[in-house]
Amino acid sequence: MPLYEHVFLARQDVTAQQVEELTTRFKGVIEANGGSVGKTEYWGVKSLTYRINKNRKAHFTLLNIDAPAAAIQELERQQRIDEDVLRILTLRVEEHEEGQSAMLQKRDRDDRGERGDRGDRGDRGDRGFGGREDRPRRPRPSEESHGGEEEV
Repeated sequence: MPLYEHVFLARQDVTAQQVEELTTRFKGVIEANGGSVGKTEYWGVKSLTYRINKNRKAHFTLLNIDAPAAAIQELERQQRIDEDVLRILTLRVEEHEEGQSAMLQKRDRDDRGERGDRGDRGDRGDRGFGGREDRPRRPRPSEESHGGEEEV
C-alpha cells in the first residue's frame, strides 16, 4: 500500500485533549478503510504565518499513514467537514522517517538551549561596534542653537 505523511491544523481554542480525540477519530477512519497509522506526533500550538479563518495559532499534528488512496480521500473528506480543522496536507512518500520528525528534533534542541547551525553569536558588545558608546552624541533640544543670538 502507498505511504503518506499527513499533517492537520486544528483551531487554537480547542484543548490538547480534544486534539487527541480528533486524532483518534481520524485514525479510526483510516483503519475502517483498510489502512493503518504508523506514528502520530503532536507538534503543539504554533503561530501561523498568516491568519486562517481569524486564527493566529493552531495545533499541529502529524500522522504517518499506510493506506489505500480511498482511505485518504475519506479522511480528507471528514476533515473538510470538521469545523475544528483549519488546514490539511497529505504527501505521498517512498518511506517513512525513522525516529522523530524534524519538527520534534527542533523543539528538543530549542528546549536544551542549543542554537543550531547558526553558531553562538553571543553579545556583540565585545567586538567594539554597534554599542551605544560608539554613536556620536546628539545635542539635546535645550542645547541646540537656533541660528540667532541667544536670549539674555
